[in-house]
Amino acid sequence: MADGDLTTLDNVKNWLSPPLTTSGDDAMLTRLITAASQFIETWLNRAIASQDYVETRDGNGGNRLVTAHAPITAVASLTVDGDAIPLAPTPLATGFVYSPTAIYLQGRRFTPGFQNVVVSYTAGYASTPPEIEQACIELVALRYKERDRIGQVSKNLAGEVVAFTQKDMPADVQTLIDQYRRNFTP
Repeated sequence: MADGDLTTLDNVKNWLSPPLTTSGDDAMLTRLITAASQFIETWLNRAIASQDYVETRDGNGGNRLVTAHAPITAVASLTVDGDAIPLAPTPLATGFVYSPTAIYLQGRRFTPGFQNVVVSYTAGYASTPPEIEQACIELVALRYKERDRIGQVSKNLAGEVVAFTQKDMPADVQTLIDQYRRNFTP
């Protein structure tokens, strides 16, 4: 699986009906996996794989800072106005604590200012959530199967009309991934 890909070639080949046992289309399927993975992450407005981030932000005067990436799994450092803020040793002690989506200050505030807060953190998933992987598999399989009818809206077969969808993704795929969509920019 290439960096950023949300599924594997084997998983896609096994999903196809009948399962694909030859390697003739492996290069095409690999390209489709990468394209579908990028499409899904763009749709979700987020990266899925765990990565390290450094954000320089404006202090908001409050005690909560929503990060651009989630879920937060670790915070390496936090500075406000050049002062290093330690991780709070207990839930009520002075310092910072974090949740999957935000960092909270205890005993002080994110001083209002321009680019005066710097946070270094890790966010994302250690492995692709099953719903997102399945959505990627189904999107790749759909694109693979429909490649011989690109641009066709319908087809007349022995007096019977078959209609094809022209949507970016099927509704069931969208339902699988929408729960992970970030609808805001912090």
